[in-house]
Amino acid sequence: MTSHPAPAAPPEPLTRRERHGAVGVVLLNRPRQLNALSDGLMRAVVTDLQALDADPEVRCIVLGGSERAFAAGADIAQMAQTTAMQFAFSGRVEQWDAIRRVATPLVAAVSGFCLGGGCELAMACDLVVASESAVFGQPETGVGIIPGAGGTQRLTRAIGKAKAMDMVLTGRTLGAREAERAGLVARVVAREAWLTEAILLGEEIARRAPIAQRLAVDAVDAAAETSLSSGLDLERKMLYLAFASDDAREGLSAFVDKREPQWQSK
Repeated sequence: MTSHPAPAAPPEPLTRRERHGAVGVVLLNRPRQLNALSDGLMRAVVTDLQALDADPEVRCIVLGGSERAFAAGADIAQMAQTTAMQFAFSGRVEQWDAIRRVATPLVAAVSGFCLGGGCELAMACDLVVASESAVFGQPETGVGIIPGAGGTQRLTRAIGKAKAMDMVLTGRTLGAREAERAGLVARVVAREAWLTEAILLGEEIARRAPIAQRLAVDAVDAAAETSLSSGLDLERKMLYLAFASDDAREGLSAFVDKREPQWQSK
């Protein structure tokens, strides 16, 4: 009688996608590699985020990793086997651009290591909630490259030139509390509550008017990229757009009537 080997177990998915009411959650799932950002993982992240962004019932998205690591950087083993031309034309770095095009407010839930591409991934989100265990860094020059998915630009805008230079040129890391003081992190939470608190924050965001939230994100983002006068002009136009929405009528009426608003995203 011929015996046949048992079929191999299917590979673990690179991400896990969940729903908590109006909050979508995407969790990186390469724990043995500390969620190193391989091409496959980044494609999975973008696919999940775009799917949640297209769901009208989702009003906030939380992006997280594991308790030990949000993401410990790029997949160095994969990069070491990549030619310069493959790297330039693979669309690898452009995955971060796709994440920035997600219109639904996006919260990074960071616990443990958040280094290199992981730090850049967190900064591509609209705000960062960090566990007390979180460690942020941009160590790329130690392996002969530089941050290339926003680490020299978003980091400098978030924490200023002096600290950004220190992190990029020396590989210095910031703990959660220092990152909060520097302006990289919005909130620091207890180590065991990193994901729960991020979802609760997502629920806070989801309770407010969806159209107004998206317009507010665009206006705040523009503040880092334009002059004050241009930013104020944009802010005023965003206000007029928000005021023209059905949600604005509903929100103002609900306030006067002392009741909870029923948002329609219109």
